[in-house]
Amino acid sequence: MEYAWSRPSGSRKMVAVWEALRVRDFRLLWPARLISQLGTWLLVVAAPAYVFELTGSVAATGLTLAAEFLPPLLLGPIAGVLADRWDRRRVMIAADLLRAAAVAMLLLVDSPGTVWLVYAALIVENVGAVLFNPAAQAHTPAVVGTGSALSSANALNGVTDGAVRLIAAPLGGALFAVAGFAPLVIVDAGTYVVSAILILCTSRRAAVPSATRPRIRAGLAFIRRSPVVRALLLVSTVFLAANACLSALLIPYGMTVLGGSAQIGLVISALGVGFLIGAPVMRALVDRLRPGHLLGASLAATGLGFVALFSSRSLPPALVAAVAIGLTGSITLGATQTTMQRVTPAEVLGRTSAAMFTAEAAATLFGALAGPALAAATSIAWTARASGVTAALCGVLAAVLLSGRPYRPPARE
Repeated sequence: MEYAWSRPSGSRKMVAVWEALRVRDFRLLWPARLISQLGTWLLVVAAPAYVFELTGSVAATGLTLAAEFLPPLLLGPIAGVLADRWDRRRVMIAADLLRAAAVAMLLLVDSPGTVWLVYAALIVENVGAVLFNPAAQAHTPAVVGTGSALSSANALNGVTDGAVRLIAAPLGGALFAVAGFAPLVIVDAGTYVVSAILILCTSRRAAVPSATRPRIRAGLAFIRRSPVVRALLLVSTVFLAANACLSALLIPYGMTVLGGSAQIGLVISALGVGFLIGAPVMRALVDRLRPGHLLGASLAATGLGFVALFSSRSLPPALVAAVAIGLTGSITLGATQTTMQRVTPAEVLGRTSAAMFTAEAAATLFGALAGPALAAATSIAWTARASGVTAALCGVLAAVLLSGRPYRPPARE
């Protein structure tokens, strides 16, 4: 379904970023997302660190990353079908309880011989995430509507993501060093249980009507029919591959050029600060600008920010570039999500969201492998700048593919 674009009336006041919090169910869903993400990110540093502490093996530690990527690549499309076929609220609750049980398995890991349980737990935990994410993304418009409250909800989720990225991983690493691994595992499992309880307290909603049983090919057929969704999928995939390539190069670049691990931590924190700033900016712009214009500008600025970051020879300009990258990257992700939610019919939104998540996982894995390989063949600086230019060119691609596409946010709240 496509819509003709119309600008907001000049007399209409810009609604605050917290508009979605007027909706009771979203007031429950938002902290549920915050709490569960906080628990997950607490283990981002701690789980690989614990594996390395037990085994002393870089290869064994690296397998924790593979365990995270495997479920999205293999199960993403199936998760989309389930999100469209089953009650999305129940899917989210079941996914949270599955993740809580999976994380609890980590309490049994106490020697090199039990490290395989870490991989099993991470795989099952990420199966839960694969089920949860498309259901949550498809459920949000059902809760807040597809009007201005939707962009408010996505902006608030962006604030959540930025805050978690900023504090959770370093906090998890610090707590692991002070308290050990088991307390972190208990906290993480508990966050999923709390999230499930909060979602359970939301209202039951009628199932999305469908003339036929949801199938993967029906979702793919919609993507083929929708020029806007096709463009978003292509641009997002290319951009995320370039972004993963750059992310893989950030640590070695920081170690060799910026001065060490402390400087890398400050750069990562600056990215989180930019992400936090970008969420309300996205909220202010996404209802006022055409998707092609907004995504074209934000993608181009993000790519140029990466070029500036990897051209920095000292910390201050790197921090400025990192804040800019976080800000424009937050706008890119939020605008892509909001536009996709608005143009996709509710009955296929789960499958469309799952296709986006699957493409994201594949692009991220490709970029994480390709970046270091290209850097080894050329140099870190050359590869990073080439990837930054690629990300900037995604802005041009978005502007071209989405230019002239009829679209406006539906009036429904």
